[in-house]
Amino acid sequence: MKWTDINNTISAELDVLDTVLKELILDNIHDMIFIMKVEEGQVFRYIYINESAKKYTSIRHEDMGRLLEEVVSPEVASIIKMKYIELVDTGESITYQDTFSIKDGNQVVNESILTPIKNKDGDVKYVVSITRDITPSIEEKKKLVKAKERYKSIIEHNLDAIFILDSLGIIIESNGAGSLLTGYTKAALMNMSIYDLFHYQNEKILTESLNRTQMGNSSTIDYSLLINEAGEEKITQLKMVPIVVNETYDGCYIIAKDITKHHEQNEMIHYMALHDQLTGLWNRKALDDHIPIIIHNMEERGVELSLLYLDLDRFKFVNDTLGLKGGDKILKNITERLVSLTNEDCQLYRQGGDEFIFLLKNTNFEETKTKAKETLALFIDPFSIDGQEFYISPSVGISRYPADGYDSNSLIQKAAQALFEVKEKGRGHYRFYQSHMKSSFPNYIIMESHLRRAIEKGEMYVHYQPQVNLATGSIDSFEALIRWNNRKFGFVSPVQFIPLAEETGLIHQIGEWVLEQVCSQLQKWRNKGYKSVRVAINISPKQFLQEQLVDTIGFYLRTYNIPASCIEIEITEGAMQDTQQTLKMLKRLKNLGVYISVDDFGTGYSSLNYLKRFPIDILKIDQSFVREIGMNQKDSAITTTIIHLAHSLGLEVIAEGVEREGQVDFLKEANCQKAQGYFFSKPICPEEIEQQQFVLI
Repeated sequence: MKWTDINNTISAELDVLDTVLKELILDNIHDMIFIMKVEEGQVFRYIYINESAKKYTSIRHEDMGRLLEEVVSPEVASIIKMKYIELVDTGESITYQDTFSIKDGNQVVNESILTPIKNKDGDVKYVVSITRDITPSIEEKKKLVKAKERYKSIIEHNLDAIFILDSLGIIIESNGAGSLLTGYTKAALMNMSIYDLFHYQNEKILTESLNRTQMGNSSTIDYSLLINEAGEEKITQLKMVPIVVNETYDGCYIIAKDITKHHEQNEMIHYMALHDQLTGLWNRKALDDHIPIIIHNMEERGVELSLLYLDLDRFKFVNDTLGLKGGDKILKNITERLVSLTNEDCQLYRQGGDEFIFLLKNTNFEETKTKAKETLALFIDPFSIDGQEFYISPSVGISRYPADGYDSNSLIQKAAQALFEVKEKGRGHYRFYQSHMKSSFPNYIIMESHLRRAIEKGEMYVHYQPQVNLATGSIDSFEALIRWNNRKFGFVSPVQFIPLAEETGLIHQIGEWVLEQVCSQLQKWRNKGYKSVRVAINISPKQFLQEQLVDTIGFYLRTYNIPASCIEIEITEGAMQDTQQTLKMLKRLKNLGVYISVDDFGTGYSSLNYLKRFPIDILKIDQSFVREIGMNQKDSAITTTIIHLAHSLGLEVIAEGVEREGQVDFLKEANCQKAQGYFFSKPICPEEIEQQQFVLI
């Protein structure tokens, strides 16, 4: 056939197609459409492409009538021709995918459907190829697979247990942490009800939370008891998140965090805060907490309360004879006897040292007298320690609510005044508070007048107690301790004059004087070429509330050219009652650059919350815990817990009151960084520090 005849034939066929196809939608759809004429010898000729094919390929309308091999590259022609031949041979439609480079150079993945057009004899005369760009679909599938893998990784590798529930609360999936928490395998957890994992007492709150989740709301249960396969109770915190598919509730996720250890630590610290560590009795903090509650309950019923303030007579001589350890044994024996008088309406507290307090609820005057006599009778028989007998007598002062006061401070103060009267008039008996006792109570006015002039008269001075690095034996920090040697009272204990200074407002003047003395001494050591050391300065709660405290510290640091890192501000837990004010002050101190430590940790209400929120650097373990470590299991456990807690929070730990080598060994074993106490050195003056080479060149 001549080329002219071929063209005439094709033109005629194209005219037919134009009238049929172009009137349809071929030129307007996004898929690429190619129509090939099948000729003898398995030859394929282009007779039509739509606009999408022209847009994404280099084929043009002018190429119509040309053979496949004349239009596309040999490589592409070979692949396409194989598919066309397969279709002609089988007469069946074919679907396949290939990678295709478009004009802008980007590669796309195409999916092509080859459909045969046959004549009446069943021979394939035309091949229609519909090609679609499926690159977005493939990319979407890849993203979906990746998202599923991420989701699976989040679930499976989460440290918290995750259970996936259906709409009926049945577990349909769980992660590895779920098996670790419950002890059940994943297979065993499948089809279990979520209620099967928790204590029956949690059933109500669990149901309420699941109901909220079914309404499309997330919910939280802060405390729930999970029972593992071994029957052990685990304290968990639950978070429930609804699964919503097509706006329909389809189950939920339950995320269970094991907070058992955290709860136990909180319980221990809470116990430490409210109990005396030696005797196990309620302490003064508990007393202050309980009295307002008891009084409130009693006001509603119109009943009375009595407070018996008990002090052991001349107990100092027992300590001097037996030592502190022997004195503590006596105190424990005394506690056992006193506890025998307690009941629902009679609670016992250790005020501190050799002082105890009975609170008598729902009691009248005569019943109070009877209890006081019973208390004195407990001390008729001697106490035996190491085969030696000791006769100890108590003195008891009594105050009554509401006659003598309406709050704990008033009642304790009035009972203390009655106790002083007992001490003044022979000891070993009891007295009720009476108004005339105010005049006989120790008058601190004379001491106050001496205290006001103590700095002026040079009666005050600062001693320094070394803090020893237990790992290296080196010393690079001290605690500054104020001392007062008065011409009238002699050496006055800080336990006596610091409360008086706080009550009279003198604490601000004294505190500022100590700060200047420390900065001045640090400057002297630096001028002598000694290495830099850090000195801890005790700040009373009243000082801590001063707005100008930070400015005052900054002034003396600049005046004596002392780096802020050489100063450690030591505060007590009692100074941190106002959380908002405390946080504000501590941030200002940290911005100044000084260190911050908490003194006597564990003796007040040691809240984990403030350890987390406040910028604290150092915890100091109170000597009441250190005293019997290695001998008393509870004290040892508490000390170890505090050290581990501090380490986990990135805090330094300093143990106070270390007096024995065994205590040192225990603290080293527990990885306590530093210790101070008479085992290493008592508080000494700067000259002694230099002589003993505690400050090295």
